[in-house]
Amino acid sequence: MRSCVNLKTWILQLLTLFSVVSLSHGRPTAQFRVKAVNLGGWLVTEGWIKPSLFDGIPNKDFLDGTALQFKSVTTGKYLCAESGGGTIIVANRTSASGWETFRLWRLDENTFRFRVFNKQFVGLDGVKVVAVSNISTNSSTFNVVKESANSNRVRIRASNGHFLQAKTEDVVSADASTVNSWGDDDPSVFVMTIAGMMEGDFQLTNGFGPTKAPQVMKEHWNTFIVEDDFRFISSNLLTAVRIPVGWWIASDPNPPPPYVGGSLQALDNAFLWSEKFGLKIILDLHAVPGSQNGFEHSGSRDGSQEWGKSDETIQQTVGVIEFLTARYAKSPSLYAVELINEPLSPGVTLETLNKYYKAGYEAVRKHSSTAYVVLSNRLGPADPTELFPLAKGFELSVIDVHYYNLFQDVFDAMTVQQNIDFIYNNRSSQLATVTTSKGPLTFVGEWVAEWKVKGAAEEDYQRFGRAQLDVYGRLATFGWAYWGFKNVNNHWSLEWMIKNGYIKL
Repeated sequence: MRSCVNLKTWILQLLTLFSVVSLSHGRPTAQFRVKAVNLGGWLVTEGWIKPSLFDGIPNKDFLDGTALQFKSVTTGKYLCAESGGGTIIVANRTSASGWETFRLWRLDENTFRFRVFNKQFVGLDGVKVVAVSNISTNSSTFNVVKESANSNRVRIRASNGHFLQAKTEDVVSADASTVNSWGDDDPSVFVMTIAGMMEGDFQLTNGFGPTKAPQVMKEHWNTFIVEDDFRFISSNLLTAVRIPVGWWIASDPNPPPPYVGGSLQALDNAFLWSEKFGLKIILDLHAVPGSQNGFEHSGSRDGSQEWGKSDETIQQTVGVIEFLTARYAKSPSLYAVELINEPLSPGVTLETLNKYYKAGYEAVRKHSSTAYVVLSNRLGPADPTELFPLAKGFELSVIDVHYYNLFQDVFDAMTVQQNIDFIYNNRSSQLATVTTSKGPLTFVGEWVAEWKVKGAAEEDYQRFGRAQLDVYGRLATFGWAYWGFKNVNNHWSLEWMIKNGYIKL
C-alpha cells in the first residue's frame, strides 16, 4: 500500500479447500483463484484507519519523521545542511527542498533530534551548528519554542541551553543567550514550515509513550477488526484475507520500544476466526527492520530506508518469517506467507532481495510444505520479470504486483473511460508480462476502485470496479486482494463498497 496521509500506507481468489489445489504443480485448478481483502489494522497506517487514533498525543504536530523547514527572518533564507550533511549548517538558501529539510526524532513531546538529508544528526561543535555524526547522542537534542500556539515563528534551543541564531548566511551558531521580541531583527527567530508528516506505528506508539501507547493499541486491536468482520467477509463470497504485520510481532509480548505488545494475540484471533468461517490467510510481512521503502507503513521512523544494508537486518527478517510460519503451520487457514511487502528500488538491490528471498523461502519450507511463498516485486525502476529466475526454482511460488490508478502523474487527467480502458489494455498487458505457463503464479496483492476522476457517479465507480474484477480475476493466476476492508475513505473500504452496491462479487 502506498504511503498516504491518513493516510503509508496497498482480493485473493483462494481455494476454500486444499483438496482442490494441484499442489504437485504448485498451481490452483483453473476455475479457482483467490478472492481476498487486505485487513489493514494490524499495522496502523495501512488501514488508513481512524484518524482519531492519533488524537490525544501531546504536541502531535511533532511526531517522528515530521519534515521541518526553517527560514531565518534576518537573512530571509532557509537553514540548510551544506552538501546535504557532513559539515556545517548554513542559512543561505532562497528555496527549500531536500537539503533544507530536517527530520525529527522525537524523544519526548518537547525534545527532539534533527536528522538531515544525508542521515547525519544536527549537533554542536562548540557553538557552531553542524551535521557530521551518524550517531544519535544526547548532546544533539533540541527544543522548538513557538511564539504562540497559532504562530509559525519559532526559536530552536540547543542542548547547551542557548538558542540557534543565523548571524549571517554562512554562520549559524547556538549562542543566543538573551532573546526579547519576535521581530524581524532578531537572528534567533525562524519561520517554520511543516513540509510533511508521517503517521505509522512508530509515530503513534512513540508519540503516546510507554504508559499510554499500550492502552491505545489494545483498544484499537479489540475494536477495529472483530469476529463479525470475518463473518461478513465469508458471507460475501471472499475466500481469504491478507494480513499485514510488522517485524516486532515476533517479539511479542515485549517488542523493542516504542512498539507495544498485543498484535500477536490479535493475529491469533484472526486465525481462529478464519478457521471458524472457512477463510484462508496470507501472512504479509509488511514492515521489516530498518524499513524496505521508507514509508510509514514499513515501520520507518523518519523516512529512511535501511533494510538490507546489513546482513543483520536480513537475518532478523528471516527469523520473523520462521517464527510466523512455525506458529501457524498447523492451522488449516495458513495459505501463504509473503516474505516482504513493496521493497523499493534502487535502495533495495536485486542481489540483496534474491539473497533474502532464498533464505526466507527456506525458512517457510522448514515448517510448511504446503504454504505458498509470495515474493513481492520491487517498486521503482525494476524489471517486472526480474524475480523469475529465482522463483522458478521454488515450489508453490507467487509473484505479487500492486496496481493503483493513482500516485503517478499519468493518471491525473484521465477520464472515467480512459481509466477503464487502462485496466483492460495496460493492466492486462502488465499481467501478461509477469505470467508464464510454467513460472510462478501471479497475484494482484493490492488494488482499489479509487482514482483521480472528479465528480464520478456511482455507476462510474461500479464500472471501474467491475473492470478490475474481470481482468484480475481472469489473468492473475493466484488471485487478487482489495485494499482494504475498512477505511475512512469510502472507496478504499471494500466493506463500504459492498454494503453500498459499488462492488458486487
